[in-house]
Amino acid sequence: MKRIKNIHIAAVLILVILAGCKKYEQFPVDKVGIQYVFDPKDSLGSSAQEFLYGIYPVMKSGHNRVGGDYLDAASDDAMSSASGPTNQVTILGTAAYNSYTIPADENLWAYYYAGIRKANIFVNNIGVVPVMAKYKGYSQKYVWKSEARFLRALFYFELVKRYGGVPLLGDKVFTISDNVSLPRNSFADCIKYITSECDAIKDTLLTAPVDNPNADAHRVTKGAALALKARVLLYAASPLFNGGNIDAANPLTGYTDNSLARWAAASAAAKDVMNLGAYSLPNDFKGVFLNQNNSEMILIRQTGSDNAIETANAPIGFPGAAAKGQTSPSQQLVDAFPMSNGLAITDPASGYDSNNPYANRDPRLGYTVFYNGARWLNSDLQLYEGGQSKPNTSLQQTKTGYYMRKFMGNEENANSFQGHNADWLVIRYADVILGHAEAENEVNGATSDVYNDMISIRKRAGIAAGGNGLYGLKAGMTKDEMRDAIHNERRIEFAFEESRYWDIRRWKTADVVMNQPLKGMSINKIGSSLTYNIVTALDTKFNQPAMYLYPIPYDEVLKNPNMKQNPGW
Repeated sequence: MKRIKNIHIAAVLILVILAGCKKYEQFPVDKVGIQYVFDPKDSLGSSAQEFLYGIYPVMKSGHNRVGGDYLDAASDDAMSSASGPTNQVTILGTAAYNSYTIPADENLWAYYYAGIRKANIFVNNIGVVPVMAKYKGYSQKYVWKSEARFLRALFYFELVKRYGGVPLLGDKVFTISDNVSLPRNSFADCIKYITSECDAIKDTLLTAPVDNPNADAHRVTKGAALALKARVLLYAASPLFNGGNIDAANPLTGYTDNSLARWAAASAAAKDVMNLGAYSLPNDFKGVFLNQNNSEMILIRQTGSDNAIETANAPIGFPGAAAKGQTSPSQQLVDAFPMSNGLAITDPASGYDSNNPYANRDPRLGYTVFYNGARWLNSDLQLYEGGQSKPNTSLQQTKTGYYMRKFMGNEENANSFQGHNADWLVIRYADVILGHAEAENEVNGATSDVYNDMISIRKRAGIAAGGNGLYGLKAGMTKDEMRDAIHNERRIEFAFEESRYWDIRRWKTADVVMNQPLKGMSINKIGSSLTYNIVTALDTKFNQPAMYLYPIPYDEVLKNPNMKQNPGW
């Protein structure tokens, strides 16, 4: 009898619990309709905000994102340490792909259109949410809407820099019954759309520095909108699209004319960011990537705090701090760094010593690349043949005599890897400064403004001012000389930040630099003496003009009769 009574009590409790659940779950949680996300009764807008924050992760972190490698390992700056020709960056760097075999992590057509769809859903539905909170006199929901529009513009730019002109969807959210056989918009239309979106939203976004960085450091600001516009206009003004269209009369692959006014627009857009007075260059170059909420960050992709970068990329040979040494920087990248006096290593006055090649170099070299003798985990790295971190065994190890150092923590004198911030900097202020220098030089030559931009970057890097205060820059440079200097400065400042891979395309130099072998350094130690020998590490390849743009994915062309393929594919 007691057992039956207990069963009755349990049954009643279950009914009570179920009744309670019904109160809070009036529909299946896996079938949440749009009306519950954009709720006309939700004055806090909590569900809508959560939906918006779910769009932000479509921005990718570049840390080892392409099959476990950095994208720049598919440029002339590095290669993958992984064995075989099948890893994604090796496929990209050796031209071993076509329209249906392009590596998955760079086959991003559907990925970014999915992000655009999410942004459009938000833009179309946020209006019904009666959000009470305000920012600068605007309802918070209008700030959120501008954030979604920014993210949509950014996703379009990620497509355009890969493919040229792409279909522009406006605010439409397509359903399964809609005709989606859309043609591509022209390159010019896409640039105009992206930049006009940046202009339209800039004054309804947060302003930097944000009031609550712990909660809002990842959010889009007015500075980010202006900086995206500047970057887009810089790409649009560059040779690949402005005068060097790979198919001269094709409006899908670039402009069909050459206009200096496009460089002027890019210069003015960068200057708009600089005139905000919201950003500056911290003195600590390495700290830019480690210190959260620093004054150089304009747009970030939050990734948290860990030591995953070290585990993937640090030198091998440390049993208490196992790593894979995934990234092998090239000798070309190492040689691009000047001496600490700012002079190129090819300059007879630089003081470069080929028998001691890493002495007295630009401090950024040591922050970017591990070389033989560099300090790490209480040791001086042994990168000579048979050394601790280049044992020449079956272990994965450097293929060039170098490892990537950038983004890692202050672990030179630690015994193990330490957790640290690893946020990915999508846009940082140095990019705006050098973008301004590049565009302004194309318009007006090597003016004092251009020199000042370059000096600010070199000064922060730790290069010596020199007697003339030019930080190793040649006085009175021509436009061509300054262009070369700016290109090199971008290379060393933004190594492994997904800049070089795209820069050599927009400059139309990839067919030159990628059609020569990637070099490394082989060091032999005999007694206490070291000999340095430059060796070939990988035969890279670039098929031009086709590879200056990615092929439209094969299945997109196959299913859409209005989708025109890029030239050469």
